[in-house]
Amino acid sequence: MTIFVDTGAWYGVADTSDRHHAAASRFYLAEAAPGRFVTSDLVMAEAWTLIASHLGRPAAVRFWETLRDARIPVLPVEATDIEAAWHIAQGFPDQDFSFTDCTSFALMERLGVTEAFAFDRHFLVYRYGANRQRAFRRRPS
Repeated sequence: MTIFVDTGAWYGVADTSDRHHAAASRFYLAEAAPGRFVTSDLVMAEAWTLIASHLGRPAAVRFWETLRDARIPVLPVEATDIEAAWHIAQGFPDQDFSFTDCTSFALMERLGVTEAFAFDRHFLVYRYGANRQRAFRRRPS
């Protein structure tokens, strides 16, 4: 099963002082296999910016090398995902989903990916499918 990797998971792996570092590193090492993880271009950009601003450019370069070396697909957010993201944002007015969150949810729905390597509570809150009854599985549990 494919697992979508969110910004917080990438940051948790990169920052040894992050509160999620141990869990993120353990999960990443345990689950890493060809074709197992995917991420989006917007998550990659967000993670690069976060890592570079907090840990420095060399750490951001190591993050990018990790994706390249592991051949983790960085999937483009498409125009249809952006339109779906608009509807997601409008459908959850009481939530503070970021643009990247909304596009991630849309991309995951389009691709049928139901699991996310994430620490962001929004992956627990968001519901999709008929009558919004389905939830993503956030990993590590």
